[in-house]
Parts: sequence; structure tokens; C-alpha cells
Amino acid sequence: MLRVYVDAATKGNPGPSGGGVVITGESNDRQIHEQLHFSLGECSNHEAEFKILIASIKWLIEHNHTQTTILLHSDSKVTVQTIDKNYTGNPTFQPYLIKFKELEKHFSMILLQWIPESKNKGADNLARQALQKYIRSS
Repeated sequence: MLRVYVDAATKGNPGPSGGGVVITGESNDRQIHEQLHFSLGECSNHEAEFKILIASIKWLIEHNHTQTTILLHSDSKVTVQTIDKNYTGNPTFQPYLIKFKELEKHFSMILLQWIPESKNKGADNLARQALQKYIRSS
């Protein structure tokens, strides 16, 4: 099983955004510990949370981690509730929900769980690093 922690940081709303991902656990008979950060462009804080979730899932697919149970952790209630309910009334979030549903088909089991910010410090720090890197490069 892999535990995947995701978080986004945005300066302004909308504004420059970055995302962080921490991946720990076992996959393909080996221990995994990855710390990733991504520039997410200019977007709202909620869009950034969806973007980093999608980026983390794409990374897992690209690195052949689809045959193990994936437990995704996010401190974004909007993101988790949208995916849990398989519904959003916000047209901006609709493409992210569709993309998640498309990508989850690659996995034997993928679960999404809300966690409090205090339990997501690693991904938060990486998101802030990505945000600062994006701001410096702009």
C-alpha cells in the first residue's frame, strides 16, 4: 500500500500556485519514499488542490504504481467531498472530477481521505517550495 499526501499553496486567489506530494509505503515489492513538488500555474486555491491531486495520480501511473492500494490524503474538504460525492455544481471543478474518474480506472484500488492540515505538513512544505520556485521563475 502507498500513502500519498497532497497539498497546494496559492499566493492570492487566484494567483501563482504550487503543489507538493509525499509518497510512502510499499509498491512492486519495494519501499517507496518520494517527495515531489510541481508548479501549477495561475489558479484559485481550490483549483490548485485538484491540480496537485491529478498530478500525483499521473505520477503514480507513469511510475507503474497501479497494482497496489493507493490511499490519497488531502486537507482540502472541497476536493475530497467533490470526489466522494462524484458531483460538483461548480463548472470550474467539473473537468477535474472527470479527469479523476478517468485516471482512477488505472488502479486496482484508490481511496481518497480528508485529513487535517496538521497531518499534512510534509506536502504543505513541498507545496510552498514549489510556489516560491514558480514565483522566482516568473
